Amino acid sequence: MRSILKRTEKKEYMIIINVKENESIDKALKRFKKKFERTGILREIRERNYYEKPSVKRRATKLRAMYREKMRARENY
Repeated sequence: MRSILKRTEKKEYMIIINVKENESIDKALKRFKKKFERTGILREIRERNYYEKPSVKRRATKLRAMYREKMRARENY
């Protein structure tokens, strides 16, 4: 049993999941979803929906980091 991530000629990815004998569809679907998440295709599609300036991206990451630090500081008290 091997699941393979193949790269086709158009730089597109095709996820292959081989279903084992006596394996439920739910379990195979769960493996497919996990592999699909790891490829990051959906995240990339959402990012490409609209253009975000690099300065806005940097500011958002900085704000997220500040929020995380604040939450960790609260936890440590």
